[in-house]
Amino acid sequence: MSENIVKVYWQPGCSSCLKTKEFLKDNGVDFKSVNVLEDKTGFEDLQRFGVKLVPVVAKGDQWANGAVFRDVAKVAGFDYSSHKMLEPQVMADKIKSINYFAREFLDQIPEDKLDTLLPGRPRSYRQLVYHVFNIPDVFLDRVEHNKPYTYEALLSILPKEMKTKSDLMDYGNRVYERFDKWWKRDGDKVDFDQPGNVYYGEVNLHEVLERTGWHSGQHVRQINLLLKEKLSINPKKNLDETIFEGLPMPKNIWDNERSFSEGSYSGKALSSVEDFKNL
Repeated sequence: MSENIVKVYWQPGCSSCLKTKEFLKDNGVDFKSVNVLEDKTGFEDLQRFGVKLVPVVAKGDQWANGAVFRDVAKVAGFDYSSHKMLEPQVMADKIKSINYFAREFLDQIPEDKLDTLLPGRPRSYRQLVYHVFNIPDVFLDRVEHNKPYTYEALLSILPKEMKTKSDLMDYGNRVYERFDKWWKRDGDKVDFDQPGNVYYGEVNLHEVLERTGWHSGQHVRQINLLLKEKLSINPKKNLDETIFEGLPMPKNIWDNERSFSEGSYSGKALSSVEDFKNL
């Protein structure tokens, strides 16, 4: 691997991957793009660093998880100043609004279409909606029970007992209520400057809360898009773009290299962590 080439390892529909690529482009950094679902040497390259996840930005023997821009900038070789984050209360309100729209959109997806796969990605519509609910659920596990915040926890693998659209809707409702109760009970007591203790790097809890918002929000934008473009369904509730104001959202909705209008992924959806490890 050339020491002078910046490489970005990514996959379609990955919100962090898209943000990472946009971040490098915005800062004038040329890079080699490696879609790990199509370039099978991609995961082999990542094994050099002892990781099997995306996004990863690498240059020579240095690498960083693409979710932490200050680490990406260090690897790519330029200075970066973090943006000003919203107050936690504002973020919490946005996260609840994002959950609301996810449930509204889920209500309009026909049950027999839920297992359709997304373009270029082994993730179904069902898994995408679950992912939106699961992102704040994993955050709550971290802050309420100090459970490990892992990459595997966010792989969109539904519990086997979650079989129907109604089951998925119930999960979304439970996450909303859980998040709302947590905030009302503990929101003003939490030290958001404490270490985040997450898999993707050294960040504080305020940054993890922000990521919970923009990450789930980006995928709600994708669900809105699939309703319109894949299912030809006009959403009953128009997505309120103001809920994203102040969050570091990607510019694009699906990807900056792959079109959402292309056909569905040709393989099968991931059904276990082992499936991911065997990609």
